[in-house]
Amino acid sequence: MNLHSNLKFLRKKKSVTQETMAQAVGISRSKLAGYELNISPPLETLLTLADYLGVSVDVLLRKDLAQLSEYKLRQLIETDNFLRGRNLRILTTTVDADGRELIEVVSQKAKASYLAGFSDPDFIEELPRFSLPFLPQDKKHRVFQVDGDSMLPIPDGAWIVCAYMDDWTAIKDGGKYVVVTEQDGVTLKIAYNQIKDKGRLLLCSSNPVYKPFYVDMQDVREVWMYRLMMV
Repeated sequence: MNLHSNLKFLRKKKSVTQETMAQAVGISRSKLAGYELNISPPLETLLTLADYLGVSVDVLLRKDLAQLSEYKLRQLIETDNFLRGRNLRILTTTVDADGRELIEVVSQKAKASYLAGFSDPDFIEELPRFSLPFLPQDKKHRVFQVDGDSMLPIPDGAWIVCAYMDDWTAIKDGGKYVVVTEQDGVTLKIAYNQIKDKGRLLLCSSNPVYKPFYVDMQDVREVWMYRLMMV
């Protein structure tokens, strides 16, 4: 396991001191020094360290980053960040008068323009929006209207509440997701995660009339996890 040496290597690549990095991730300098030497951090701290350093936990643990050339290192980190959705633009969103995020509504009609306008603040501002106070506040939510019968028993025209996925590698096999792609636009499907091995998703319908298909992650623009259907 290369965790300890990688922590030190990447910290120095960022040109920050142990004190600065420790403060940024909410731990003491002495704890960080121990993690860089031979102590394994708890999982929650490990995730925070990986986020701060801009790599996945898998890369942090498995790769001996100090042995890579500058080109290979940059290529690895950039590819890893892309597959996790980290290189995307900041999600365009709306808030109420008190600064609380609102839930935008994407109807079947709006879907036709969503692919071109999902990152346009003016487009997002024009969408209907509301709030649901019982939803977790640490997630961004959006409502999409289902188009077609490929995901029965979720019917055509149903409204579904979805949570934004900022880490695509966290997509769970068999889960329902709204996937926004260049080729297919906005679509609700059952996803199977093949990102790590093949850089793609397998998307399936619950209606057997529709055949499964693959989407390359390079074509993906957004992923939203299905949470609930609004009656």
